[in-house]
Amino acid sequence: MKQRAISAVAACAMVILALGLPACSTVPESEATKQEKRADVRDMADEALGQWYAQQPSAQAEVKQSAGYAVFSDVGFKLFIGGGADGKGVAVRNSDQQRYYMKMVAVAPGLGLGAERFRLVFLFSTEDAFNHFVNNGWEAGADAMALFKTQSTDYGGSKSVSILSGITIYQLTDDGAVTGVSVVGAKFYSDSELQ
Repeated sequence: MKQRAISAVAACAMVILALGLPACSTVPESEATKQEKRADVRDMADEALGQWYAQQPSAQAEVKQSAGYAVFSDVGFKLFIGGGADGKGVAVRNSDQQRYYMKMVAVAPGLGLGAERFRLVFLFSTEDAFNHFVNNGWEAGADAMALFKTQSTDYGGSKSVSILSGITIYQLTDDGAVTGVSVVGAKFYSDSELQ
């Protein structure tokens, strides 16, 4: 009798599992959903740039004179001995306004507990630098950590970091104020879901 009850429970569990699996499978997003997500990323980038321009008007000319730019919105977190961030972004080539949707993930060492939103703005001085970034992404390893400490510059009151050839990064707070760049162990890559 006990064996029969166990078999019945097992059979019910298998039926429930079989019925539930199709619901868990990933379904490709509709074009309307992709368009909505792209619009959200574009709105984030426009808002971040607008806040930055309000804080530092000279930034607008710097962005316009660049070959292209990328804006990433990140939610950073710290949990005891480590931290990290993930987010979405868009890279825009100034010559034709072509947009490339991207993702970022980062791990940053440090102590603390909490969450912090920040945005990163990449400025590209050449089309080659822009194309390399959108086609190959970029990864900030241990060598970039040292670079962040030594290559920080003060441009009109804004702290920035030059990485690779022809790329400068600004880190903005949620209200557009520029802070020192502190993201390390970061990876930036194409968002295949939104391309």
